[in-house]
Amino acid sequence: MSDMLAIGLLIMASALFAMSEIGIAASRKIKLRVMASEGDRKAQDVLDLQQDPGAFFAMIQIALNAISILGGIIGEQALTPYIRELISLVYQGSMLDQISFALSFFSITALFILFADLLPKRIAVILPESTAIRMVTPMRWVTFMVMPLVFFFNGVTNLVLRLLKLPTEREEQVTTEDIVAMMDAGAEDGSLQKQEYDLIGNVFDLDNAMISGVMTPRDQIVYFDIEEDAAMISEKVVDHPHNDFLVCDGTLEKIRGSVESKTILRLVLRGEMTGIQSLDYNPDVLYLPETLTLSEGLNAFRTATQPFAVVVNEYATVVGLVTVKDLLSGFIGQLITHKDDQQIILRDDQSWLMDGMTPIGEVMKALDIDEFPERNQYETLAGFMIFQLKRLPRKTDFCLHSGYKFEVLDLEGVRVEQLLVTRMQ
Repeated sequence: MSDMLAIGLLIMASALFAMSEIGIAASRKIKLRVMASEGDRKAQDVLDLQQDPGAFFAMIQIALNAISILGGIIGEQALTPYIRELISLVYQGSMLDQISFALSFFSITALFILFADLLPKRIAVILPESTAIRMVTPMRWVTFMVMPLVFFFNGVTNLVLRLLKLPTEREEQVTTEDIVAMMDAGAEDGSLQKQEYDLIGNVFDLDNAMISGVMTPRDQIVYFDIEEDAAMISEKVVDHPHNDFLVCDGTLEKIRGSVESKTILRLVLRGEMTGIQSLDYNPDVLYLPETLTLSEGLNAFRTATQPFAVVVNEYATVVGLVTVKDLLSGFIGQLITHKDDQQIILRDDQSWLMDGMTPIGEVMKALDIDEFPERNQYETLAGFMIFQLKRLPRKTDFCLHSGYKFEVLDLEGVRVEQLLVTRMQ
């Protein structure tokens, strides 16, 4: 009976070491860091062990191999007499001892494989962080107890790794692809909601999308001329209820400043509105190059007092106007877009109506297209059409890409207003 008790203890010990090995190796660094930041000291111990796992793995292998050897020695002695006695009830030939030994060996091996290896490792894979946190302290004590052996085997292992020009410590760098993979997994199992998934995905596009893709284009900018009278100014404010307006001297290339609509309203209500000359407009205007990304644009507004910026190209020509709201909508996307303002409208399962100013990133998400040709050459769907056609588009012009037909439906002057996108059968 003492031998059977010893076998049971060896199986339990082997199971604990196996669980520790898999749990600590499989624990996710990001989750451990969150737990450590919340005050879990054992989570930090696991992180430290992952950073320098050489001594730990050396101890694990020493322990598992010692247990395996002891299990083989004790197991054969423990089970063979019982198995021999059972077999002798039906067979007493010359092969009795050999058969008893073989069945004893198979039984011990099966017990170790099942209860000392497969089952504990499955549990550790399913619950890696909780397993690692529970086992890290006893494993560190065992490592300390067998330190001479650990030091020897770990030193030899490090020497071999250096000879092979391989790193001796674990280097874990979390890349964008890793985070996206975790997001995809979270979306698939339902732990990450669609809005959360879309919002996080849009944040990663901040350094790729340009402000030219979210700005108000030049031909849609409403501004006041210094020669305009009160009636013309009032009409523009009524027709275009913006918060701020540019004040220009004839054209957008001669910007004199900006004025708030509430300032105009105050003068109108007082009956003091005579023209631009009566306005106390702000001469400070924020200018941003069109080559900035959304992230860089947001950083520019952090230190600026103006609520909007004039976007210029490399020739200092005004190409558009952008507000903080425009930049935020660039990564918040469709989450807060009103139905009437949607740039992408689903007609049926096979076709969409899209605004020409729709950013290419939004088109890729809506159509599940991985890439557009030479995407760095344009920012919007209209830009894609111009790039593909190599000229200004006309009505009914179309191009094909990734199994979709992009057809121009409506133009305003030379600007592409709306397109019909159809999935090809």
